[in-house]
Amino acid sequence: MGDSVDDSGARCRECMSMVTAQTPSRVIDAETAEVAGHPRVGVKYAVEAIGTFFLVFTVGAAVGSGSPLAPLGIGAVLMVMVYAGGHLSGGHYNPAVTMAVLVRRRIRLGDAIGYWIVQFAAGLLAAVVVRTVVDPTRMATAAATTLTGRTLVAAFVVELLFTFALCYVVLNVATSKDHPDNSFYGLAIGFTVVAGAFAVGAISGGAFNPAVSLGAAVMGMFAWPTLWIYLVAQVLAGIAAGVTFLAMSPDDK
Repeated sequence: MGDSVDDSGARCRECMSMVTAQTPSRVIDAETAEVAGHPRVGVKYAVEAIGTFFLVFTVGAAVGSGSPLAPLGIGAVLMVMVYAGGHLSGGHYNPAVTMAVLVRRRIRLGDAIGYWIVQFAAGLLAAVVVRTVVDPTRMATAAATTLTGRTLVAAFVVELLFTFALCYVVLNVATSKDHPDNSFYGLAIGFTVVAGAFAVGAISGGAFNPAVSLGAAVMGMFAWPTLWIYLVAQVLAGIAAGVTFLAMSPDDK
């Protein structure tokens, strides 16, 4: 009887020892998995800066050099940058998209503000680089889009519509729980910009992105006095897309 009790106690102490030895490693593994699943804030900001830079640079270089295939090049660079950084930052590269994702509640306000800062900063840097590397005589031929009267209203409407379309597509293909780990999101997002650029580029310039709009003004493609038309339309479109997504998918938290 005594031997049985001693044996049972020994086995219990041995089990407790094994549990105690394994617990720290499991905690470490869980922490490692959490870190791996959630990239550091600095990484997210760097990805947003890189993607936005190349988007705005491609817009300026393609349009400024007079390329007839500018819409395809712009959509393509957005597509590849979304594929490259989507798993790290979400691949916004657009303050209006960040606004939509904020309204949709997939990003915190603090992170959204950080995204906006790096997106606008990267867009401005890209605009400066374009003015440095693109032939000034070619840039001069890409006259600033001037808006007055009816053209002012038309530009507001088309920027509102296609920025909404872009944000709506991003929310549905890249943030919806109904499309986990899909492989088409980058293509869908890039071709939304291609479609918009071909459809209304001659009306508004086809920015659909506040960082692109600001960069275009710096590059002399948009007139400064009417820049607010683009920014207001694009911000409203981002908010509208977020609200629309929530209304149509209330259970997709």
